[in-house]
Amino acid sequence: MRIAVTGSIATDHLMTFPGRFADQLVADQLHTVSLSFLVDNLDVRRGGVAANIAFGMGLLGTEPILVGAAGADFDDYRAWLDRHGVDTGSVRISEVLHTARFVCTTDSDHNQIGSFYTGAMSEARLIELKSVADRVGGLDLVSIGADDPEAMLRHTEECRSRGIPFAADFSQQIARMDGEEIRILLDGATYLFSNEYEKGLIESKTGWSDEEILSRVGHRVTTLGARGVRIDRAGHDPIEVACAEEERKADPTGVGDAFRAGFLSGLAWGVNLERAAQVGCMLATLVIETVGTQEYTLRRTHFMDRFTKAYGDEAATEVRKHLS
Repeated sequence: MRIAVTGSIATDHLMTFPGRFADQLVADQLHTVSLSFLVDNLDVRRGGVAANIAFGMGLLGTEPILVGAAGADFDDYRAWLDRHGVDTGSVRISEVLHTARFVCTTDSDHNQIGSFYTGAMSEARLIELKSVADRVGGLDLVSIGADDPEAMLRHTEECRSRGIPFAADFSQQIARMDGEEIRILLDGATYLFSNEYEKGLIESKTGWSDEEILSRVGHRVTTLGARGVRIDRAGHDPIEVACAEEERKADPTGVGDAFRAGFLSGLAWGVNLERAAQVGCMLATLVIETVGTQEYTLRRTHFMDRFTKAYGDEAATEVRKHLS
């Protein structure tokens, strides 16, 4: 199964604030917030939602096709992704702009405040999915993640016009999109990804109820933080999968991307939705135990031992034969 992963390619600048953001907020002064946080450390990491998802899929051996735009400073990043099983042949390189930057501060409660500079990402709108499909011999699914908004709209419309199944995954871009844009991006999606807060925001902005949205998408995949994930389909009982047990909690950045990487890899393997969600939750657990979105490793025996403990022998037998 050939899966293209579209979205941002970025460098993450991750900082840690030793206090709580909530303690610095004055309830009746939120309309004039002016704060500066003295942070303890700075980690510069590879990131971007598409690159993070593709990296996880590459570790799982499913050979994802990364689709996005980067700057001339992408050479080292490209080599890293190539080495970890990602097809980077469809990444557009800007002649004038740097690769995007994500700057994020995490407090002691694991709340986050972040900013994103688009840079070369603005050129993602110039990428034709047909050229990607022609290069790799066709596409079975396109995951449309947070990216240049025009690129997200263009990729969605192209998937519809060419009959390519697609997954709608707005994540960070949902805050700047209006209801009409969101309605366009989700209508007809085979999969709609969001976290629990984004789920409510999608319904609020579109004016569509949960039932109306379920009538317009094949599957609604909602991550629930520490409670795992729920998959809803019209006319079916929901599928709920719990998180695997954590050994420690280091940094939540990239956990949602890791879940998507595992879930999409499960789809590529052809396992059922519950198994795919279990793989996603296990991979997400590895990421939350690591600082950085692509700094974790996947050792087959270690992964399967923990997967078996979390989800049982039957699930492990089914997944083990696919894990390279």
